[in-house]
Order: sequence, then C-alpha cells, then structure tokens
Amino acid sequence: MRTLCASTLIGEFFVIGFAGLVAMKDDSLSMGTVWTVCGILMALSVLLCGMITRPGGTALGWALQVALVLSGFVVPVMFFLGAVFAGLWWASVHFGRKIDEAKARWAAQAP
Repeated sequence: MRTLCASTLIGEFFVIGFAGLVAMKDDSLSMGTVWTVCGILMALSVLLCGMITRPGGTALGWALQVALVLSGFVVPVMFFLGAVFAGLWWASVHFGRKIDEAKARWAAQAP
C-alpha cells in the first residue's frame, strides 16, 4: 500500500505546485497567501509518504484529497484534478491493502 499511496502523493505534490502558479494570476490573492497554503499542502503530501502506514495516515490522506477538491473554488480546474486524484487515492488504498494481504498470505505459505 505504501508504494501506491506514496506515488499518488508525489503526483499531488507537483499538481499543488502547478495550481499555485495558476492561482498567482488571480489579482485578489496575495502571493504570500497562495504560497503559504500551497507550501503547507505540498509539505503535507511529502510527509504523508512516510506516515501512510501509521495510524491516521490514510485519514490525513483523505483530508488532503478533500482540500484538493475544495481548491477548485480558487483554481476551477482543481475540481476535476482533485476528483481524479481522489479516485487515484481510493485505488491506491484499496488495491494496496489487497496487495499487502496477498503478500502476507504468500509469506505465510513459504517454508
């Protein structure tokens, strides 16, 4: 699960950075505000790569997905990209757990 989820989170890191560049074009937002919010979300996405197997790691990942979708109110294309990454996040968690279970069964059967 860790590898799949970390791959999704690293992809989100870059998408958040690019969304920050787009948000800078909005005259109603200050550059400091845009990069503070983007920086926090980018740092969270990288930190979650290491926390994904710990308790609450998956829940924090879901919170990041919600934040990405809600960022569509500032950068409208993020509604779509946030939904895409939420789907990727679900697939990473769902299939990652199945892979982990299969690995555990295989390891238990090995002599």
